[in-house]
Amino acid sequence: MSEKQDIAGQGGQPVMVAEYVLGLLPPAEHDRVERLIAADPKLAAERDFWSSRFAALDGEFAEAQPPGHVLSSIESRLFGEVERRSFWDSLALWRGITAGAMAVAIAAIGFNLVQPAPDVTALTTQLVAALEAEGSDVRFLALYDGTGAVRLTALSGTDVPDRDLELWAIQGGDAPISMGVIPVNARSTVELSEQVRSGWGEGSVLAITLEPKGGAPEGVPTGPVVAQGAVHQI
Repeated sequence: MSEKQDIAGQGGQPVMVAEYVLGLLPPAEHDRVERLIAADPKLAAERDFWSSRFAALDGEFAEAQPPGHVLSSIESRLFGEVERRSFWDSLALWRGITAGAMAVAIAAIGFNLVQPAPDVTALTTQLVAALEAEGSDVRFLALYDGTGAVRLTALSGTDVPDRDLELWAIQGGDAPISMGVIPVNARSTVELSEQVRSGWGEGSVLAITLEPKGGAPEGVPTGPVVAQGAVHQI
């Protein structure tokens, strides 16, 4: 019995092609019908007919976001139970997020989820910044939760021989204040000095420059700015 005869004998071509369009066929059968459609213009026309007919149903259903537990349930069934890790500990997750507005939004949500419930005062001091620059592959995410330190996560960037990345705080028209050398492709925590604290807040700018090994010789930036971003309240 040929494949064409077989497809007709299992309920007729229209039904089989309709099931194909709806994705109801098992993988092997789906592939077989796909080959038949590719070789037969009549079956191709039948596929187009059913595709058009079923497409009209799309407008009757609004898109819906699946519940958050669905992904974890699928992962558990596929891979078994795994140790739960916080957003901050998931470096691969942060590297997969494009720096910019989307990174800031997602980071802010994740950051708030992993923190203990703060008081009202603490909420007003939670800040975030996405650091990047056109033409540079250096991207960082900076988070400040009011504890006196900025936590940095490297999203991308590579080591440069005999050079270091240095973080700077820029507040208003004041000269940049060095916050120290920071590692590439790693998480780090930078304590805010009293000088930085005095002007720290919404509108402050964090910048990263490429400096000689050990940092700028005299506490003044000398290298190119490879990433920068304004600080925003969460």
